[in-house]
Order: sequence, then structure tokens, then C-alpha cells
Amino acid sequence: MTAPASPTPSTGSLPAAHPAHHLALAVADMLADPADMRYSSAAGEAVRRQSLAYGAPGIALLHIELAARGERPWARAHHWLAYATGRPVASGPDSHPFYGAPAVAHALACAADAQPGSYGRALEALDTVIWADARARLETAHARIDASALPALAEFDTIRGLAGIGSYLLRRDGDGDLIRRLLAYLVRLTEPVRSPWKDQDGMLLPGWWTATGPSGRLEDDFPRGHGNNGLAHGIAGPLALLSAAALRGVTVDGHHTAIHTILAWFDRCLTGTGSGPAWPYTITHPGQAASRKPPAAAARPSWCYGAAGIARAQQLAALALGDTHRRDSAETILARALADPLQRQATTDSSLCHGFAGLAHLAAVTAADATPGNTGRLAAVIPGLLDAVHPPGGGSREAAAVVHQTAAPAQFLEGAAGIALAVLAPATGTPACTGWDGCLLTTHPTTPQEGPL
Repeated sequence: MTAPASPTPSTGSLPAAHPAHHLALAVADMLADPADMRYSSAAGEAVRRQSLAYGAPGIALLHIELAARGERPWARAHHWLAYATGRPVASGPDSHPFYGAPAVAHALACAADAQPGSYGRALEALDTVIWADARARLETAHARIDASALPALAEFDTIRGLAGIGSYLLRRDGDGDLIRRLLAYLVRLTEPVRSPWKDQDGMLLPGWWTATGPSGRLEDDFPRGHGNNGLAHGIAGPLALLSAAALRGVTVDGHHTAIHTILAWFDRCLTGTGSGPAWPYTITHPGQAASRKPPAAAARPSWCYGAAGIARAQQLAALALGDTHRRDSAETILARALADPLQRQATTDSSLCHGFAGLAHLAAVTAADATPGNTGRLAAVIPGLLDAVHPPGGGSREAAAVVHQTAAPAQFLEGAAGIALAVLAPATGTPACTGWDGCLLTTHPTTPQEGPL
């Protein structure tokens, strides 16, 4: 693996608009060396090396972003990437977008985009494996559809499934045959299926309906499965990918119809918390049959589940369709959710996945694509979200104390590494340099790099 050849930038920090920037830098400094195990995940060595959620790829993303911004040295990013690639990584059924070859490749691709000419051989080898695995996944998925069986969430979602794989393909080979085949599968996923339960013979369910609960296992609360709305594990992930591809001009037959089908589902699911509009995390079988949805309890409006992630996916869809009304609606719902005391109260940590840092990130990327009026509304809530992560008046020492109190300092989705990444752009008022959040399907993909066909 070839390290970046450019000079190491200064380790001095840029002026910050919010003290959460100090937190980001403090986290990076505490996670500078992969040999320092004080903040290591309790998981095994294989997980620490190749898990995007819990290990080296997620930490590497933080160092890559800071190096690309000129705030910390490239050497740190290279050390973490070298650790991640020092041994063979998982592929095939043992891998998914957040573990193994796709997870490590995402971090390498972010570094290669910022440092052209770096990591070429490692990416080429990983891409060959990922392309082969994606083809196998698609064959299995189409065979499942042909057999009229219901999918597992891990077939299509962002964390473990083809929506997450598709985000990487769109980045690396954005107009290639394989991404088009994957998009065609997502179109088929939106086609209705007949209920497999005999007493509901003839009832149509959305094609992404699963026979299990959100855990992927049979659950008493979901005796006839559920429809999952989340961006991490539900249909919002395929919506975001279909929309991002359309924004890049990459479409297949039925592409826009599929987007409209998912949007119609969300329109039907939209309810309220008593203080603002919201989407429920899941829809049960009785809920699918009901003509109206009951008000939902106030729930955190997070990236993984809830109003924030869904609103961003809807905004991307509206941009792809040129639907100004839906765009305004999605942005307004997000602004209201982030300002809603009940939904804010339901948010109890600072994580990227389901906490205040993730909300600040989503507010920032949504504001960047919003209409002028909504840009201001979304920008207005960002300081309060950052305050919840790191109170105003704190400096590097206070930030380090916050990190020490974090239960999972080395983690991307639920720990300090992800918090640091998520607050960088909103705290400094400058957009991300590397497209690190492509794995979250919250951003437009960067220009595709050359990869295997």
C-alpha cells in the first residue's frame, strides 16, 4: 500500500466557529496511533481492523478528513489504513458495507480522492472482490424475488445490504454496468408482493416488507413482519441511493417510478408526535392494513431511524425529481423536528448514529441543499445541537474530558470518532472534503474513480 507522497501539513488547527471543533481535534489526537490500545474497542482484533462501526476504518476516516482539511498530518491516516490492511480482510458472505472489504475500501477511497495516486493497488484488489461479491448478492436477491419470498433487511439496507454496496459502486464506477444492475434490483424491490400469510391471501405488501422484526429475527411484536422506514436498516436507504444516482444522471428503466413508489409509502406513513410531523420507525402488519396511522410517540429524529434521516433522503429524492414542494416539505419537517423539545428530549447522547452530532451533520448537509428560506431555519438549529455535544466556553482540555467520559471513544457510529467527524463541518462552517459520509447515504457521491468493471 502506497502512502501519500505530499508534504505533511501543519498540525495547527483552523479557527473554529464552535468549541465542538476542539472536541474533534482532541478526539483525533487521542486516537493518533493504532498501537495505543487505551481507547480500543473491546471487540476482537479482526473487528478492530476491519469494522467501520467499531474499528480502524471509522477512525481512519476522521484522520483522512482532518488531513484533507490541513488540520492534522497525513501520517496518522496512513498508520490507521496500514493497520486495517495489514492482514487479509473479510469478503463474501462474511462482509458487508460496514465490515470487511467494503468498509476498508470506503476509507481507502476517501484517502485516494484527497491524495490522487495513493492506495491504488490496495483499492484495485479490494474493488475486484467487492464487484464479485456484489454480483453474487444480486443473483441471490433476484432469485429470492423470482421465488416470491420476502427479503431480509440485510439484503437491501445501508449498513449490511445492497444500498450500502451501491453507494460505494456509485463512487468508484458511477456509470458502470454493475451499479445499473444494482439500481435495477432496487426498482424490483419496490414492486408489491402478496402476503405469505394464508388468512391475508391476496393482500399486497410493499416489496421491501420483511417477515421478521427489526432485529432480523422473529419477534412477538412483529408476528407478521414489518416495513422498516429507517435510513440505516429500512427503505430510506434505497430511496437515498436511487436519488443520488439520479442526481448523477445514472438511471435505469423504472427508476423514477420506484422513487415515487417509496415516496408514496412515506406520505402514507407520515403522522405526528403531538408537536410536529414525524415518520414511525416501523409499520406493523395491522398498521399496513389501517387506512390512517395513529399519532406516534415522540422519538429521537436520528440518522438511523426517524425524521432526520428520512427527511434527508426525501430531500435528495425531491432534488432528483425537481419537486420543489416535496423539497420544501422535507426541509421544513427536519427543521421542525430538530427544534421540537419533545423530539430533542428523546435524543439522549451525542453519537453520530442516533445523537446530537449526527443531527448537526444532517442539519448541515440538508441546509447546503435547501431553499434559501429553509437554509436559514436549519442553520439556526445547528449551534444548539453542537452545544449539546460540547457546551460553549470549553476548550481542548474540556473536550478531552468529554472524550474520556465517552463509553466508546474509538467507535464511528456510536463513539467519539464518529462524533468528531460529524461536528467538523457544522462547527467550522466548511463542508466535508472527502465524502466520508457516503457510507451513510447522506451526501452526493464524489466523482467516480477508476475501478474494475
